[in-house]
Amino acid sequence: MSEKPIEGRMTAEGTGEVIVFHIGMRINNFLAPRSWLPVMRAMPRMLKELSQDPESGMLGYRLLLGGARLMYVVQYWESREKLLAYSAAPDKEHRPAWAAFNRRIREGRGKVGFWHEAYVVPAGAHEAVYVNMPEFGLGKATGVVPVGRRGERAADRLKVA
Repeated sequence: MSEKPIEGRMTAEGTGEVIVFHIGMRINNFLAPRSWLPVMRAMPRMLKELSQDPESGMLGYRLLLGGARLMYVVQYWESREKLLAYSAAPDKEHRPAWAAFNRRIREGRGKVGFWHEAYVVPAGAHEAVYVNMPEFGLGKATGVVPVGRRGERAADRLKVA
């Protein structure tokens, strides 16, 4: 199912602080699905759980592939506190998935890799432009508005003189 492009120049509606969280895995040995398949299956459960809970703090996400070996997710969060609360919550999908992953890493001898990065982006320190695109990235997470509402130039949208 393809999303319909929005004609013209749009920008992300959200102007406040945003947390950008990248998380992914790399298959280091295709012949060891016992090491990487459970990791691959855990992420959709977490994303479903977060997407169904508006109070979770996750604003949106995008699944991406980096070739045959690398899968990752870019997530947008309303606060670092909510991201950290989800990662530590004993009654959510993340904790058991993280414990199982750590067991597999010890047993797997490098057959699967894992990484994550988190960025706290202050209000006024991010900008986005989408030209003839469906809602995407931060714009999909926060909604889009015509560029003119936030400034025609990147410097305007970044609140730079």
